[in-house]
Amino acid sequence: MIPCNTFPTRRMRRMRAEPYIRALTQEHHITSENLVYPLFILDQPKGQDAISAMPGLARLGFDEVYRTAEKCLELGIPAIALFPVLPAHLKSENGDSALDPDGVLPRILQGLKSRFPSLGLCVDIALDPYTSHGHDGCLDEKGRVDNDKTLARLCQQALLYSQAGADIVAPSDMMDGRIQAIRHTLDENQEIHTLILSYAAKYASCFYGPFRNALGSEGCLRGDKKTYQMNPANLREALLEVALDAAEGADMLMVKPGMPYLDVISHVAAQSPIPTFAYQVSGEYAMIVAASANGWLDLRAAVLESLLGFKRAGCQGIFTYFALEAAQWLRESR
Repeated sequence: MIPCNTFPTRRMRRMRAEPYIRALTQEHHITSENLVYPLFILDQPKGQDAISAMPGLARLGFDEVYRTAEKCLELGIPAIALFPVLPAHLKSENGDSALDPDGVLPRILQGLKSRFPSLGLCVDIALDPYTSHGHDGCLDEKGRVDNDKTLARLCQQALLYSQAGADIVAPSDMMDGRIQAIRHTLDENQEIHTLILSYAAKYASCFYGPFRNALGSEGCLRGDKKTYQMNPANLREALLEVALDAAEGADMLMVKPGMPYLDVISHVAAQSPIPTFAYQVSGEYAMIVAASANGWLDLRAAVLESLLGFKRAGCQGIFTYFALEAAQWLRESR
């Protein structure tokens, strides 16, 4: 410890007095290369549909997705994450549409990869966009999520999307053993270059509400997801989940949500040599936008400060709905 009698020899404000020295001594920086932009995909050739719970964002038809992908590349955003929006009649108890080779995600993956081969394409591996009950897996006869039956479907889903052009498959389901099972399936089918980004510490959070509104699944969830998503009170459990997923073959690790779990991110980043990501989720986005709309926060300052917080906590990558705006602001500040 530094002794407390160093004043006036040690004046900390000397290092803050001028812009040049603040710039020279800044410990962490956010860049557009740190960002991943999540997109909600409609199965239609063009057009968009505003998301009421996420002002400023929309569900996008294919043409809009292509335009957005091009914009990401122009701004230096290296990857996008794709989330399908399905009508109710395509949802079923076992999420069969997730395995449709002519479904919305395989087709948009093929289109994006042919047009933008250098753009990283990340897809969620989970069944909740496709199930009529809103859970991330198949249910057993007692209405519980059946871990091992779900694993088989997740492996099929990951292989389908990898073969369609996904660079990164991101299991967000929180089933036990899914990283090992998916890695084995990919490898035995010669998809050895496909990366696995594991949602290793995904909490049963209230901050996902606007996301479910975006997918149109907010009213169909039976019960809750607490039997597979993590208890928000637990940290050591997250470290065990991270260690298990790393041992099973994950290439990258995700903590979700982001801002309420910066302590978890910090511990994960400090203890794991595998790159750590965070997801600034829909509820975080909605709060910042709402506070800005009411004049309580400066949107630009709040967004950039929040993203810097993720970097300070140890993130290499950040999934954020602010990616386009943040990348533009960062470009303007150069």
